[in-house]
Amino acid sequence: MFKPELVVTPIDVSHAQYLLENGADAIVVGEQRYGLRLAGQFTAADIQQLCHFAHERHKRVYVSMTAIFHNEHLESVYGYLQQLQQINPDGIIFGDPSVLMFAKELELTIPLQWSTETLGTNWYSVNYWGRKGANRAVLAKEITLDSVLEMQEVAQIELEIQIHGALCMFQSRRTLLENYFQYLERQEAEHLKQQERLLLVDDERESKYPIFEDYHGTHILSAGDVCMIDELESFIDAKIPALKIEGLGKSITYINTVTALYAQAIELYQNDSQAYKVKKREFIQQIEQIQPNYRPLNKGFFFKPTVY
Repeated sequence: MFKPELVVTPIDVSHAQYLLENGADAIVVGEQRYGLRLAGQFTAADIQQLCHFAHERHKRVYVSMTAIFHNEHLESVYGYLQQLQQINPDGIIFGDPSVLMFAKELELTIPLQWSTETLGTNWYSVNYWGRKGANRAVLAKEITLDSVLEMQEVAQIELEIQIHGALCMFQSRRTLLENYFQYLERQEAEHLKQQERLLLVDDERESKYPIFEDYHGTHILSAGDVCMIDELESFIDAKIPALKIEGLGKSITYINTVTALYAQAIELYQNDSQAYKVKKREFIQQIEQIQPNYRPLNKGFFFKPTVY
């Protein structure tokens, strides 16, 4: 039976190695200067080390270059691609067309994956970027399952969809957290920075939204986590090539547990679809046991259209 690639975002090198040996088929890594909302920071040397480790185990390493680049970034982007050309990862994930143009100029043989977070909403756009040189499209998080399945039927390149973890709701180039800390007493600011999380609290909806800041600014994440471990048959039967677990904002233990459960669920469905259907609820319960009480599990937008 068809087996989708399980893609996971690790926190550091040792964590990435653990995931590659315990359920993950591929990992997404990179430097914050070039990738948005990375779960961890990985230097070129780290990526090279992980490529050797992964390839010995027939696993894959993808490098994120999903940032929006301005004129002052272009020289650095070109140089980074030259570095990656020597490292030779299994894919480069891009959103900005400058990455694609530089890749062509450098005659890179590394496969390119198109990912703009919000624009991968129709099969025509997917195929357009396929004709431009991408071999995979990372679909938007706000489309329904029916739309995903429809796109799979006519897509001329591979598709990837996120099936677990937080979604990004808001992004600003402003360093809002850093600016906020400047208004606090130094001692209080240092205390807050050491906390595991910072949350935007919405009392009216009784929701808490994690706030994440990186090189590219401030990001506000969804109040809950998407969890599709009990809906895997739809993706596997449709032969969606890649399913992603987003590790941003999660602990190493959490990511490890969720990755192992999804790998187990995928294998179970392949071997015995009835046994998977019986065990669905158990998979959900095991994730609920480690889920933070302020972050409910949900189905994202897979079963409800987005209203803009």
